[in-house]
Amino acid sequence: MTAHPSGLVTAAFEAQRDRLRAVAYRVLGSHADAEDVVQEAWMRLVRQDAATIGNLAGWLTTVVGRISLDLLRSRRAHPEIAYEQEFANLVVIPDDDPAPDEQAALADSVGLALLVVLDSLTPSERLAFVLHDMFAVPFHEIGRILGKSTAATKMVASRARRKVHATDRRAGSGREHREVVQAFGAAARSGDFEALLRVLDPNVELTVDTSDGVVVTLGATKVASGARMFSGEVARHRPVLVNGIPGHLSWRPDGTPLSLIAFTVVEGRITGIHIVVDPAKLASIHLPAET
Repeated sequence: MTAHPSGLVTAAFEAQRDRLRAVAYRVLGSHADAEDVVQEAWMRLVRQDAATIGNLAGWLTTVVGRISLDLLRSRRAHPEIAYEQEFANLVVIPDDDPAPDEQAALADSVGLALLVVLDSLTPSERLAFVLHDMFAVPFHEIGRILGKSTAATKMVASRARRKVHATDRRAGSGREHREVVQAFGAAARSGDFEALLRVLDPNVELTVDTSDGVVVTLGATKVASGARMFSGEVARHRPVLVNGIPGHLSWRPDGTPLSLIAFTVVEGRITGIHIVVDPAKLASIHLPAET
């Protein structure tokens, strides 16, 4: 039989909802998944005798952390699920002075840029980093979620922090990213093979999402050899930020999106290029209007 929580418990949960949603989103990188996790936490609270909960905020954080951790581990076991979710969570805005209604999207894209870094962490590292460094959850509480001692949890969080800070230092500034992307575009348009090699990491990965599937090209020489795909004249195009990272959006003459390109830049070189030309995937992304 389903219990019916008191009005006080319901009000207390609602007071925590935004924070719980923020925790789940930072761990999972998906607004939809975060909403589902919070709803599941509510359902578990409904089934729990509220009188046995000494600290509701802490109890809810633990429940959300455990559900999020299970979901994150499930994604790692089924990477194709996370890949499909990537498109639904992209934030694409013009790379110029944002209008007031775009300021929130810009802030969200900066958050998503951090989520890209967090993707390099293990599920345990990610949860420990988010809960402790972003939400100040004590290590002993995080340890209960991870099934580790407080000391071991501190080590997990420290390892995660080092990875995040190292990636952040290597990533450089947005201005540096733009300069590298602009140099790549100029070299592609001019057909300067040597200049392309100078801005491409030797192990650069080019991923192209087409309607027929995903095509991956590895290595600077191969990517540079195929760079003519970037040099064609497109009637309508504009620079954009894709999850806070410089990119490029193009349209067909009839106004439908043609391609979305996002670049990953580390230590002054392009390590990844992701191109979306699949009309279905482009339609799933909220894109800015043409100029």
